Amino acid sequence: MTSTDTDPVESEPRHTPFKALRETVLLLAFAIILALVVKTFFVQSFYIPSESMEPGLIVNDRILVEKPSYWGSGGPQRGDVIVFDDPGGWLNGLEEGQPMSLLARGLAKIGLYPTGGHLVKRVIGVAGDTIQCCDDQGRIMVNGQPIDEDGFIEPQKNPPKSCDGPMPSGQMDCHWTAGPVPAGTVFVMGDNRNNSADSSVHLCRPNAEHCDDTAAYVPVTDVVGKVFALAWPLGRAHFVHTPDAFDDVPDPS
Repeated sequence: MTSTDTDPVESEPRHTPFKALRETVLLLAFAIILALVVKTFFVQSFYIPSESMEPGLIVNDRILVEKPSYWGSGGPQRGDVIVFDDPGGWLNGLEEGQPMSLLARGLAKIGLYPTGGHLVKRVIGVAGDTIQCCDDQGRIMVNGQPIDEDGFIEPQKNPPKSCDGPMPSGQMDCHWTAGPVPAGTVFVMGDNRNNSADSSVHLCRPNAEHCDDTAAYVPVTDVVGKVFALAWPLGRAHFVHTPDAFDDVPDPS
């Protein structure tokens, strides 16, 4: 009787706790790197800290900002809602970053949690533009073209608003001019015109001493990106589009 060799039985690979932990760490590291890349180059989340962009965006709304639109020679356009770093002395107590837990701060660093400490405004004028308040119907004018902003600015009824660009606290009335906007900057305003610390607030008032004429303009290099979506709360979630109200504005002369 002849004996025959049998093939050895291959054992299944052993999933040791160390191997499982290593795979988990690698997957987590990959997820963090991917989140950082997305935050740095593509999309970042922010929250609305103040009432300055009502009625479209209200306090604690979570918004998404995209960055590719402003790559290369592209830049903010009239009507865009943008997020930007403080150009210097613009942030107030409400708009500064709110206290967060250690976990929230960590998630914010990699773009997985909405951050504050930035400003959200609408671009009214770009390089070379002249902004004037206001025509006989109370409309802001850009390069002499009146802008119908009724579709996105906060209406005021009690008392009725005299124009679409009054200054907070009555600092100035409805008769002011800004520009030409310096190259490499934009002029911005909040949609809630009576409650927004924007470019109009930082204009040099007549006969003001030691006022910096450039303080009213936001350097394009400070712009993080363009708001393209309201992500939270879900009941109000929608895409944010640039209105066509600025389409007929002529190029600056």
